[in-house]
Amino acid sequence: MLCAISGEAPQVPVVSPKSGSVFEKRLIEAYVAEHGKDPVNGEELSTEDLINVKSQRVVRPRPPTLTSIPSLLSVFQEEWDALALETYTLQQNLAQTRRELSSALYQHDAAVRVIARLTQERDEAREALSNVSVGAARAGGDAMQVDSTGLPQAVLERIESTQAALSKTRRKRAVPENWASSEAISTFKPTETSDALYPGARALSVNSNGELALVGGVDGVVGVYSLAQKSVVQTLQTDGPVTDAKWAGEKAVVGSATGSVKVFENGAEVASFKAHAGEVTAVAVHATGDIVASVGVDKSYVIYDLATNTVASQIFTGAGKNTSSIGQFGSNANEFRTALLSVNFHPDGHLIAAGGADAQVKIFDVKTGAAAADYTMSGPVKSLFFSENGTFLAAVADKSTTVSIWDLRSSKKIKVLETGSQINSIFWDYTGQFLLTGGPGGVTVQQFSKAAKTWSEPLRSAVPAASVAWGSAAQSIVALNEAGAVTVLAAQS
Repeated sequence: MLCAISGEAPQVPVVSPKSGSVFEKRLIEAYVAEHGKDPVNGEELSTEDLINVKSQRVVRPRPPTLTSIPSLLSVFQEEWDALALETYTLQQNLAQTRRELSSALYQHDAAVRVIARLTQERDEAREALSNVSVGAARAGGDAMQVDSTGLPQAVLERIESTQAALSKTRRKRAVPENWASSEAISTFKPTETSDALYPGARALSVNSNGELALVGGVDGVVGVYSLAQKSVVQTLQTDGPVTDAKWAGEKAVVGSATGSVKVFENGAEVASFKAHAGEVTAVAVHATGDIVASVGVDKSYVIYDLATNTVASQIFTGAGKNTSSIGQFGSNANEFRTALLSVNFHPDGHLIAAGGADAQVKIFDVKTGAAAADYTMSGPVKSLFFSENGTFLAAVADKSTTVSIWDLRSSKKIKVLETGSQINSIFWDYTGQFLLTGGPGGVTVQQFSKAAKTWSEPLRSAVPAASVAWGSAAQSIVALNEAGAVTVLAAQS
């Protein structure tokens, strides 16, 4: 008897009543357990149907090739050769599988990158189209009041009268008696540090009397911090992460990442503008005190009249051509990649400077919007500031340790001040003597001597700062770090 499955004599023979064939019991039980059929004719079969066959135990004869030691060695050698060949084949298959897996992973990574890039371009295109649609709709509305002929006559008259009054007295203006000296500034030390007020804070502005500071962060809240009481006395809520905030007299002007500029007075919102197609990056206050400018990622600067709470003008600076018509702003997503990052008015009010992500400092005539000068930096223009004497412009590039200073009369770079640490913010004092810088590595004061035409450094402090400002009469320095904590540096008694 031979097993119908293995073809060998069964040790424990059984018979299938369905086909009458003999099987090795363990083999047929395994087959039935998996398939439930007779392997010969395919009929339904269960292990209970199998019939045991009584037979004498079969003794398998020894193969004639295994009757001597040499034959056994020969068989072992053949088995070893077969095993070595199989191992080699497995190694080849493993190497091929690894190559295929590596190629598949590379293709997957490339596909993910392409999808991410296409998704980003799609989102940018959608945002640009959406913003252009919104801008076009607003261009015909009454709220914008953007006039292609220039600023409204009432705004022009205030700008011209302010320029005439300030330019006559600026050169002859004496240093106030109570103003801090370089000797006093050299003794400045941290006197107080508040708790972390607003995380991710980068907006700081101290009012004219040096009593209140605006502090804003990514949570969309601006705190009015009392430097005397060392606490927040009022909170102002805007509609997105705060990018910049400035005092305009008694009013607080706040720019946000949503593209809005809001004006608050006595804690209440009195005006809200949304002229920018995208994030507002910085705001500045004109010498009149009731004219404000903002810049944004749409490469435009907007001038607001706080006397009437209207948008007075919007100038786009892209493609080397300025225009005050919102409808001329293209929908190309590349327009958002050379944003304006910083802005400051000339102390006389007739010029406005805007620093861009394209490393250009562009200066415009406020009254006409015409380009007046263009300076090149080493990187995106992080911060810029006109000196109070009206002849110098200081600017700093992103992640730079130097401040570049130009003479507006000759349009030449006259000085590069090395501070030794990264600079995030700069601030010139009222007298034009002291240039304050702040960054993660600390705060410095650079002093310009008009008589000797030389620069010196009366102060270097390790207090980290995302933004800095002078206190009243330069008798103190206010520094805001990225955690939202306010530190005041003053002379030690």
